[in-house]
Amino acid sequence: MRSGYKCGFGGPRREARVRAGRPRTPGVGPRLFDPRPFGPWPGIKVPTPGVPCKWNGFRFLGVTVTRTETTQRRPRADGQRNRARILEAALRLFVERGPDVPFTEIAKQAGVGVGTVYRHFPAREDLIEAAYRSELDAVCAAAAELLEQAPPQDALRIWMDRFVDYWATKIGLAEAIGAVVAAGRDPFAQSRGLVDEAVGTLLAATAAAGVTRPEVEPDDVVVSLSGIAMVAPVIEDRDQVSRVLDLLYEGIRTRP
Repeated sequence: MRSGYKCGFGGPRREARVRAGRPRTPGVGPRLFDPRPFGPWPGIKVPTPGVPCKWNGFRFLGVTVTRTETTQRRPRADGQRNRARILEAALRLFVERGPDVPFTEIAKQAGVGVGTVYRHFPAREDLIEAAYRSELDAVCAAAAELLEQAPPQDALRIWMDRFVDYWATKIGLAEAIGAVVAAGRDPFAQSRGLVDEAVGTLLAATAAAGVTRPEVEPDDVVVSLSGIAMVAPVIEDRDQVSRVLDLLYEGIRTRP
């Protein structure tokens, strides 16, 4: 038997391996070079230039690279539920007790471990801002949801009450939000634009239905609603707040 095949230290087998790109040092990846000037060698599978591959000890194996959700994995469903529970508990506790509520208490109220809270929100400012944003997103999303559930004129009036409730939560978060602002952040960035867009959606539907005047500007309605919402907490009579909202609503309706 020829020496190259007997001990593997030389001969055509070693040359074929080297020319095919097999590494000399264990643990070092294959050399990806163009082997065609040296071959082809019968029975030896060599890597195609530019194609990812790996050496399994005997031959090169092609590696299929698929660009799917592995590069940008979607959040797991249980992770999303945990995050929602954390935000709900944090929002309630920040309003009731201020921004210094321990994360352990928030985790207990949310039914998760404190490590889960820190994994989603490494800093307290992250959690405060996310809690405020979640409430803002909810009130803005309610505009389209109400239009699917009720006639446009009813959807607009119901949303006005929802906005007053949102503002009450915002006032309750004032101290906590102040801590976020002191950290150099702007939790109110784009807030007004998002609310204007929600009101614009409602007004477009009511104007198309002939309920409100088409020239009414969404931002004018937002400013008016904000003024009512700011004084609502000091008005003990909720019915009075409702009557003031009715006055605003009647002011933007079409006239016969």
